[in-house]
Amino acid sequence: MIRLLTNVELYAPQYLGIKHVLIADSKIAAIFPPDALPELGPFIQVIDLKGDRLVPGFVDGLVHYCGGGGEGGFANRTPELLANEAAKAGVTTVVGALGTDSLTRTLSNLLGKCRELQAQGLSAYFYSGSYHIPLTTLTGSLESDLMFIPEILGVGELALSDHRASVLTLNDLVEIGKKTKTYASLAGKKGVIFCHLGDSPEQLSLLRDVIAHSDLTHQHFIPTHCNRNPDLFEDALQYGLEGGYIDFTTSTTQGLLDDGEVLSARAIKLALDAGIDPRLITLSSDANASLPRFDQHGNTVGVEAGRISSLFASVKQAHEQYAVPFDIALSCITQNPASALGLSSKGSIQEGADADLVVLSPDTLDIKTVWSKGQIIHECRTSLY
Repeated sequence: MIRLLTNVELYAPQYLGIKHVLIADSKIAAIFPPDALPELGPFIQVIDLKGDRLVPGFVDGLVHYCGGGGEGGFANRTPELLANEAAKAGVTTVVGALGTDSLTRTLSNLLGKCRELQAQGLSAYFYSGSYHIPLTTLTGSLESDLMFIPEILGVGELALSDHRASVLTLNDLVEIGKKTKTYASLAGKKGVIFCHLGDSPEQLSLLRDVIAHSDLTHQHFIPTHCNRNPDLFEDALQYGLEGGYIDFTTSTTQGLLDDGEVLSARAIKLALDAGIDPRLITLSSDANASLPRFDQHGNTVGVEAGRISSLFASVKQAHEQYAVPFDIALSCITQNPASALGLSSKGSIQEGADADLVVLSPDTLDIKTVWSKGQIIHECRTSLY
C-alpha cells in the first residue's frame, strides 16, 4: 500500500520543517516540500497530519524482553515485555539481552521472544553472551551465533566493573572483541560489544586498555549505565571526550537516585555542556530488568522492573526541564543508537529507510500514532484517521 502523510512537522531527527512523506510498503519512498505535493493516483491513501510532529521510531539498545532478576530470590523475577508496551511507548526497534541470570533465562528464550515481537510488528534483535565468561552462546560458539543468527548483533550485556560478573582480563576482552568484529563483518553486521558497567572502581579502565593495546576502536563498544553513580559518570564524560559512545539508562527508582544516580535527562545536558559530540550520546531503557532496592546493610528489600516508557519520557524531560534542543535529545533514542548498533535503515526519516514513525502532538509531545515498517502498531483513540 502507498500512503502519503501530508503537512507534518518533520524531525528526521534533524528539524526539516513542514513536509509531505510518502510511504511505499515498509519504506520511506520520498519526502516532498510543502509546495510540491505530488500528483496523486487513485491508489494512494492520503493522511493529513495537520502540523503534528513526525519523528523516527525509537531504537532501544537494551531491553530485557524475557524479563530478568531474581536478586533477592525467585519472587523478584521480573516479567517479559509485551509488544504493545513497546508500541505504546513509541519504540519500534528493541535489542534484547540476558543479564546476571543466564541459567533460567537463556538465549533460546531470547530468540523465541525476539521472533514473537517481530511477528507482532516490531523490529527485534538480541545479543549473544551475558554478564559472564565463558560466553553463553546459542549455537555453541560466538562465531556461529554471529554468522548464522541474523538477529544477533554482537555481545551483551557483558559486565565490567561489577561484583556479580566474571573477572575479565585484557586478553579476554580483546579476544571477544576481535571475534565479534570479524564474524559480524562476515555476516554483514557492524558487531558491537554492549558493556554493563557496575559500581566497582575500575570503571571504564578496561575498555581504555583494550583500545590502547589492540586494533579495536571506540566504535566497537557501547558502555551502558554510565549514569549509575557520580564517579562513573565523570569517567564516562572523559571517555566520551576521547571519542567513545556513552549510554545512559532511563529506568530508575527513587532509591537509585538517592544513591547518587545521575538522572538520564540531566546526564544528556551535562554531557553536551562538557563538549561531547552529541552523536556519541545514547539512551536505553533497561526495560524489564530488575532494579533492586537495598537496605543500609546491602540486603535486597524489593525489586522494581525497568520501564520501556522511560525512554521517550527522558527525552521530553531533557527538552522541557534541561533546555536540550528537541532534535538533539531525540537523536539519543533514534539516529545515535541506530548508528552505534549498525542498523542503517533505522533511526532516521529519509528515502530508503524503514517507515518506522511516531506521530507526536506538537504542543504536548504526547504519542498519538506509531508506525513500524509502514504499518500502524499503536494509535490513540483520539487520533483515529
